[in-house]
Amino acid sequence: MSADLEFPEGFLWGVASSAYQIEGAFDEDGRSPSIWDTFSHHPGATHHGDNGDIACDHYHRMNEDVELMAELGVRAYRFSVAWPRVQTDGRGPANEKGLDFYRRLVDALRALDIEPVVTLYHWDLPQVLQDSGGWTNRETVKRFEDYVGIVSAALGDRVAKWVTVNEPWVAAFIGYGNGVHAPGISDLGSAVRSAHHLLLGHGLATRAIRETVGPSAEVGIALNLDPVRPASSTDADLAAARRTDAHLNRWFLDPVLLGSYPKELAEECFGLVGDDFLHEGDLELIRSDLGFLGVNYYKPRRMAASSRAKVFSGERPSYESWLGVEDRPRDDIPRTTTGWTIDPEGLTELLLRIRADYGDVPMYITENGAAFSDYADPTGAVKDPERIAYLSSHLKAAHAAITAGVDLRGYFLWSLMDNFEWASGYAQRFGIVFVDYRTEKRIPKTSAYWYRDVIATNAVEAALNTEKH
Repeated sequence: MSADLEFPEGFLWGVASSAYQIEGAFDEDGRSPSIWDTFSHHPGATHHGDNGDIACDHYHRMNEDVELMAELGVRAYRFSVAWPRVQTDGRGPANEKGLDFYRRLVDALRALDIEPVVTLYHWDLPQVLQDSGGWTNRETVKRFEDYVGIVSAALGDRVAKWVTVNEPWVAAFIGYGNGVHAPGISDLGSAVRSAHHLLLGHGLATRAIRETVGPSAEVGIALNLDPVRPASSTDADLAAARRTDAHLNRWFLDPVLLGSYPKELAEECFGLVGDDFLHEGDLELIRSDLGFLGVNYYKPRRMAASSRAKVFSGERPSYESWLGVEDRPRDDIPRTTTGWTIDPEGLTELLLRIRADYGDVPMYITENGAAFSDYADPTGAVKDPERIAYLSSHLKAAHAAITAGVDLRGYFLWSLMDNFEWASGYAQRFGIVFVDYRTEKRIPKTSAYWYRDVIATNAVEAALNTEKH
């Protein structure tokens, strides 16, 4: 491999996953149902009725998976802890059998010199808490703080990096707003209230980790962030892009980094749904001492103005109808099997924008990857040159941002292995390791060996030749 574009010394190369997407063992060792157990078993909620009951069976194959990471040279593993595995009732003392799994995982990673990076909430809220309102209920925030205290006390002596909440926009506006994700609620007020409580949970979790582990703990939040561009230069489309950016990006960046909500959208939003959930001191807690910002990047948005609804309506309404916007991706750009446009320049644009608007924030790319139509050929090999090209172009984009002064400290590829992709079930394959769901056999794809070379050289080829991979 030609070491053309070198990354800074100590750049952290990792892979990522989440509990419900890979673990399986949905009812073992005291684990109680999560909102995704309930939602995925509801007819029509997921592709082909798929669920995470077995998923990748990582709960039983953990040692095999950790050894595979070591063989690929992975330096860090970002995984999530399943809240209902640790607290059966969503409150009270720890379920030690469930907590022991994560103790064993962290020990196995450390034994092979792989740094554990723990995500505390990746959407698997205990169903018992949803029965009391879930994230619309402020009490859930307190329950989350308690749970974080349990996990950080158990793992804090071996874990330095923590992600409090993964993609609160998705959890709130796709889970409580349009109902496409668990818990399957379609209500604007519930979405806005949940978004605030998720952010407040981040603030309280940060405080809990620092109190338990100490001030040296690196604590961040992982936000799904999209560069937003207008579909045209018309005033209407420019305004549509600004509204979308305020909703998708600034609604989360501003509270975490500035301690405020974007004024232009907050006035309208709170005027529509109320602000009784916003208590004095909340924003100060949300703007915690952020150790790093996790950036999950997949694609940009290209927004145009459209007819606007005052409230969500319909079977599966969208936030677009409320904002009066419409995403119009370009037709001349390649797409992944999810239909997402492939636009690596958007990553550079996004990272530079964060630095320009919020200062020199330490950042990690906590998710980036793509789904393609992968299959095992007659020889048993899984060749995915499209993914190699995708990853190479995005690493070059990350490198360009670093060269321009962005404090980017690491990259976590999504994902380690094919897994349960939420409402898409098992239809989308994001992994650099192929999973045969009939046998649970793991087969590293050609992209896995390519990524191994990137990690080993701390560099990415300036001119990619996928034929040799």
